Amino acid sequence: MPERTSYDPGVPCWVDLSTTDIDGAISFYGGLFGWDCQKAPQEEAGGYVMAYLRDKAVAGMVAQGPEQQSQGVPPNWTTYFATADADTTAKKAEAAGGTVFLPPFDVLDVGRMAVIADTAGAVFGIWQAKAHIGAGLVNEPGALSWNELIVEDPEAVIPFYRETFDHDVEVFGPEGPDAYRILKVSDNGIAGILKKPADMPAEVPPHWLTYFSVDGTDATVAKIKELGGSILAEPFDIPEVGRIAIALDPAFAAFGVITNARPAS
Repeated sequence: MPERTSYDPGVPCWVDLSTTDIDGAISFYGGLFGWDCQKAPQEEAGGYVMAYLRDKAVAGMVAQGPEQQSQGVPPNWTTYFATADADTTAKKAEAAGGTVFLPPFDVLDVGRMAVIADTAGAVFGIWQAKAHIGAGLVNEPGALSWNELIVEDPEAVIPFYRETFDHDVEVFGPEGPDAYRILKVSDNGIAGILKKPADMPAEVPPHWLTYFSVDGTDATVAKIKELGGSILAEPFDIPEVGRIAIALDPAFAAFGVITNARPAS
């Protein structure tokens, strides 16, 4: 269902953008997806921007701090997995071989979070909902549609996600070393794992990629270019999945867009 009021533990529930140009991001994504972007009024929120569709929160954006910029952290979208207990999940992730970059902490009265890297080094967040459950709208044009982990060795990282979130795993399509894996919660596919493509530059690290649903991939690609973004992968079709493209926003944060082949669920 597109409208959400809760998320099961282990399901991606939120995404946010860390960028060097917050005003440019507001203009770009607002123009692309029709987002109503609003900066949080609380000073302690650090200028965090909430993006809304139909009055439902769909994503967040925040300006990178001086420390991130000095370390050369590129603009990026972060995937957050729902958890009933951020402290317990962080401990599980560490026991499974991950690295807890930011230990669990409270975000005002809206939730409790941590930032973690899996055993391949791909960074993600965990979110224990309080006032903010995560995205209130998914699988509709302009909203979160899919999350995909891109790593050199998918098989090697699967145990981490099993031990941290109790994810099941299923192969989508042909078996083999390059098979696409689906992470599952309660028999529902919730994210994918893709072996890093041979043509992807060696310097691109393991990472989680965010996909947004769109009405028409080709038209969206044209709009991305018009708004100052660029295209990493021109539109292509995956049978029974949809038509996909991979893009960079003007600050070079990567994201995907997809016109789903099946009705939203």
